[in-house]
Amino acid sequence: MSLFLVLSATVRTAWRHARLGGWLAGAVWLCAAPGAQAQAPAASAVALASALADPPPGMPAPPEIAARGFILQDLGSQQTLAAHQPDQSVPPASLTKLMTAYLVCQAVDAGQLRWDQRLPLSERAWRAAIGSGARALAPVGAQLTVTELLRGMAVLGANDAAVALAEGVAGSVDDFVARMNRQAQAWGLKGTQFRNPDGQTVSGQVSTPRELAWIAVRLLTEHPQVLDHTRQPSLTLGGVKQASNNLLLLRDPSVDGLQVAYAERLGYAMVATSRRAAAAGERRLVTVVVGASSAQARAIETQKLLNWGYSAFDAVRLYAAGQAVSTAPVWKGRASTVALGRTQPIVVTVPRGQAARIQTTLTRQDPLLAPLAQGQTVGTLHIRLGTQPWQTLPLQALEAVPSAGWLGRTWDAIRLGIQ
Repeated sequence: MSLFLVLSATVRTAWRHARLGGWLAGAVWLCAAPGAQAQAPAASAVALASALADPPPGMPAPPEIAARGFILQDLGSQQTLAAHQPDQSVPPASLTKLMTAYLVCQAVDAGQLRWDQRLPLSERAWRAAIGSGARALAPVGAQLTVTELLRGMAVLGANDAAVALAEGVAGSVDDFVARMNRQAQAWGLKGTQFRNPDGQTVSGQVSTPRELAWIAVRLLTEHPQVLDHTRQPSLTLGGVKQASNNLLLLRDPSVDGLQVAYAERLGYAMVATSRRAAAAGERRLVTVVVGASSAQARAIETQKLLNWGYSAFDAVRLYAAGQAVSTAPVWKGRASTVALGRTQPIVVTVPRGQAARIQTTLTRQDPLLAPLAQGQTVGTLHIRLGTQPWQTLPLQALEAVPSAGWLGRTWDAIRLGIQ
C-alpha cells in the first residue's frame, strides 16, 4: 500500500473516532515548527526557590544560637536545615566580597583574567583600605597578582584588594558594581543591592542572611577553586605574615572558608563552609550568622551550628549522578523515550534515623515534544518524609533528543490528535 493511502486511511480513522477538539489540537502540532514546545522554568530558578525556602515542618530544632539571625544549608541536598530571621535587611559589610569573588572567578574562567596577572593598586583602592582603618596591602602603584589580591580579600578582608580586583575585571568600580547588581537580579535576589565591591557601609547597600547564603552557594558550586584561596590560615606579603580573620580556620580542619565581617548595624558576622565525610559521601554545609557580639562569639556560634548540622541529620543518596530516575515517552523525536535524572547525585537530608521514611513521586511535563536539549528540565521529583512534603527537585533530560524527520513528526502529530 502506498504511503499516501496509509496516511489517508489513518486520517479517515482519526476523523471518525477523535473528538473534534483533539483533532484540531493534532493539526496545531502538525503545523508547528520543531521545538515549539514551551520550555520549563530554568533549573536554576527552581533551585533558587528550593534554596531560599524555609526548613519543612519536622526538622529538628537547632541549638540556641547567640546571634540575631542565621541560616544553615546543606549544599549536596540543596536543603535549608535551619533558619532564624533570615530575611532581615542588614548591611553586608565585608560579606559583600563574596559577590566580588564570584565575579573575579567568573572572569578568570572566561579568560578575561589570569591568576598570575598583576593588577595595580590605585589611589582609590588605597583609600578604601585606610578609610576602613586597615593597613593597605601595598602602596599606591604597587602591582599584585590576582591570586594575591583574592587571598588578601578572603584572608584579611582587604578593601584595597577588592577595589583593585573590581578595576581589573570591569575597568572601573562603577562598572563592576553594575555587574554585581545585574548578577543579583539574574539570581532573583530581591533584598540585595550593592554600592561598592569592598563592603564599606554606605546608604543603599543591603542584603539578607538568606540571600548572602545563596551567593555563597553559587560561588562554591560554580567556582569551587575559590576554596584554594579562602582556606588559607594566613597570608604573607612583602615578608609580613598575617593570620586570617576567620578563627574557625585555625580551630576546625573541616572549615575552608569563606568570609567574616563587622558593621555597627550588622554586628559580628560570618559566612562559613565546612566539608566532612558521611555515609552517603562527602557533605558540605554553608552557614551565615549575623549579629554576634564579638569575633569570638561569631566563631563559637558558627561552630555550634555546623556541628549540629552534621550530627542531627543523615544524608541519603537516592540516585547517582547521571542515573535515570525514570524513562519518559518523547513525541516527534528521533528517539521514542528519554531518561530523566540529574547531572549531580540526588541526595536528601533527613533527621537522624529517619531514612526509611523517604518516599518519592515524579511528575512530568507531558507531552514531551522533541527537540529536547540535554539538561533541559522536563519533570519534578517530589520527596516526602512519611506524609510530610520534604523537598522538590527538577529532573532533566539526560540526553538530547533531536527532532524526527517530516514523516515522524507528522505521524506523531496525528497520534497526539486522536488521543
